[in-house]
Amino acid sequence: MPIVKVQLEPRPYDIVIEAGLLLRAGEWIQAALDSPPASCFVVTAPPVRRRWGKPLAASLKKAGLAASFLEMPDGERAKTMATVERLAAELVKRGADRQSLLIALGGGVVGDVTGFLASVYMRGVAVIQMPTTLLAQVDAAIGGKTGVNLPAGKNLLGSFWQPRAVLADPGVLATLPEREYRTGLFEALKCGVIRNPAIFEFMERERERLLRRDPGALEWLVAESARVKAEVVAADERESGLRRILNFGHTLGHALEAEGGYRRYRHGEAVAWGMVAAAMLAVANLRLDAETASRILAAVLAYGPLPPITESPAKLLARLGADKKTVRGAVHFVLPRALGAVEVVSGVPEGQLRQVLEQVRALSRVRR
Repeated sequence: MPIVKVQLEPRPYDIVIEAGLLLRAGEWIQAALDSPPASCFVVTAPPVRRRWGKPLAASLKKAGLAASFLEMPDGERAKTMATVERLAAELVKRGADRQSLLIALGGGVVGDVTGFLASVYMRGVAVIQMPTTLLAQVDAAIGGKTGVNLPAGKNLLGSFWQPRAVLADPGVLATLPEREYRTGLFEALKCGVIRNPAIFEFMERERERLLRRDPGALEWLVAESARVKAEVVAADERESGLRRILNFGHTLGHALEAEGGYRRYRHGEAVAWGMVAAAMLAVANLRLDAETASRILAAVLAYGPLPPITESPAKLLARLGADKKTVRGAVHFVLPRALGAVEVVSGVPEGQLRQVLEQVRALSRVRR
């Protein structure tokens, strides 16, 4: 059973990865807390509750935790302040206080919303992340970044609020819809490009095992991706330096999501096109050799299919200006220098960026 430690003061926490972990979640949650919570609330989406709610409730009950379930819609369109307000009002109605515990059972959206709710409810309550998608297990549930979207862009309201533990059960991934599963593979691939080439090479080599969801391959991938995220977060909790490398592919990715109304693209799909664009920009800026860029493009496309890009470069450029990674009007990109090494770059000429957007757009149509 891999256990990855997130070394953050004053409260380090564990990322536990094991098939079947959900059935023993109660004992791990008790071990992660300083004292028993006054009450316990599981925030989840209806499809997740239908499949995993009863086993989790039984596990919590066995550990002496009586849980109450709160439901929210899934998908990026539910990541709003309205959702947070409705959940907060329900917590008040059910008697939640400052000693209550929230458990996020779901994908990245449920985790982000629940984490944000935990950070602001009565000025902060404990939260446990229990990610049920691959994307959340390798990335979104780790590191304490929480938030909701605004019409102008993604994650423009948020906070840093670390969980007491992250409990990742790769076994639950067997039931994920194919598209949801593949979107998480792109986030894992990101970890290989930005920091750990072994992940990238594993994904090049073991594509068939990963696509058929081989348990051993999945546990290794989740653990190593989580290790990358944990190391980066421990070194830079609040994204003042190193943590910015985790945004590889996200600058264009967030613009695609927002311009598509959070309907057209899954998060990982948008990030996938963002990684392709970043690799092309890196070559254009003489920061990356063409051979390595070709490997990155090939690896991304190997885990498709991806939705074709229909949004115009002009609209995407306008979205980029509203991204939260824009500083003093300058759009920042994370560009690869080699497998396992990236750098944050600003001042990319608009003409160059427009040309790359056109190239990626054309590629996306060929790859339909």
